[in-house]
Amino acid sequence: MGGLYFWIFAGVAILASLGVVGQRNPMYSVLLLIASFGALSGLYILLGAPFVAAIQIIIYAGAIMVLFLFVVMLLNVPTEDPVKGYHVKLLGGAGPRHFGAVLAFVLVAELVWAISHLRLTAMPDNGGITSSVYQIGVKLFREYAFAFEATSVLILLAMVGAVILARKES
Repeated sequence: MGGLYFWIFAGVAILASLGVVGQRNPMYSVLLLIASFGALSGLYILLGAPFVAAIQIIIYAGAIMVLFLFVVMLLNVPTEDPVKGYHVKLLGGAGPRHFGAVLAFVLVAELVWAISHLRLTAMPDNGGITSSVYQIGVKLFREYAFAFEATSVLILLAMVGAVILARKES
């Protein structure tokens, strides 16, 4: 029965992620990204990592996506339609779609190469010791406190930048 749940969560994650990329309306893209994060959280639960699943929901689907929604609503961008007369030529006359198709082909080629050179090794045994939430918290706020605070300042600067860019000149 666990295999069925894996395929359901994996399918939702893949379809929602494809919807994020293919959606023309930014609000729908943000909502589909939340659905993708929820499916990833389900996959983490199936892997036996409920703490990572909770963090996935709290941090990404909660805080980060609320920030994205705030910025999209603040900028008031209804769709991603290009301006008329938008014909940028790249790589000897090819337009942006052709350039994107070439980049997609390169990505697929890299994935095939990486999977073909994949070596499977056994997971290292950590002696049966599992990290508790307390140990993760201590490590996060003692050893990685600067990175944690730098990330919060970066997110704050992104919000301030979005407000400045979106304000109307009077």
